[in-house]
Amino acid sequence: MAEGHAITHEGAGAQREHHAHAALAHHFDNLEQQREAGTIGMWVFLVQEIMFFGGLFLAYTVYRWQFPAAFVAASNHLNVRLGATNTIVLIVSSLTMALAVYYAQTGSRRNQLIFLLVTMALGTTFLVIKGIEYYDKYRDHLIPGSLIPGRPFHWDTVQHPLPIGVSEHNLEMFFWIYFAMTGLHALHMIIGLGILAYLVYYAYKGRFTPEYHAPVEISGLYWHFVDIVWIFLFPLLYLLGRHLEH
Repeated sequence: MAEGHAITHEGAGAQREHHAHAALAHHFDNLEQQREAGTIGMWVFLVQEIMFFGGLFLAYTVYRWQFPAAFVAASNHLNVRLGATNTIVLIVSSLTMALAVYYAQTGSRRNQLIFLLVTMALGTTFLVIKGIEYYDKYRDHLIPGSLIPGRPFHWDTVQHPLPIGVSEHNLEMFFWIYFAMTGLHALHMIIGLGILAYLVYYAYKGRFTPEYHAPVEISGLYWHFVDIVWIFLFPLLYLLGRHLEH
């Protein structure tokens, strides 16, 4: 009988929490359970993303092993300053995202909004810089394949002589991988900005409180993952070629 009363009391408590927090989905007992489920779901998604990017990293490793001289020459054509600037931008954005999560947990709506907006500004800065890099490749005819009519891939042998035993095809392979990896990463950044825009809207509405801030935490995991992927892309694409050359 006492056990029945305890169950009834627990159910009544869960029902009261449901009425108190409109964000609680009907299939969860409480907000903590909902937060844990969302966090686990995000980690499962990120594991899938690791496998997805892992295929590209494997392709990079295989072709770099097959065409080391070509990858060195092509890597040296990338703008290290812009790549390093973007690395700094994303590292700072991880800090501002962490602060946004912290202020969501502590209930400071003003600071939460500020750091979400700063994170969005940094993410936008990253994409603008990446767009400048892409335009440079377009100008120099380094877009692989025949993706752009009238501008096929062409390596300027006058300014950048081909190393011995290296063909344009080998160089083009590097840029196929470069655009696949950085393009997919940029797509994840764009999705991240959309998520941040959602958070900004509801943070402005005052939806996130110390009791309910799971969407900000979970979105922070996604944003940090995207930043970490770039931490690997930057040295692999921009720096290792220079190391091997020297």
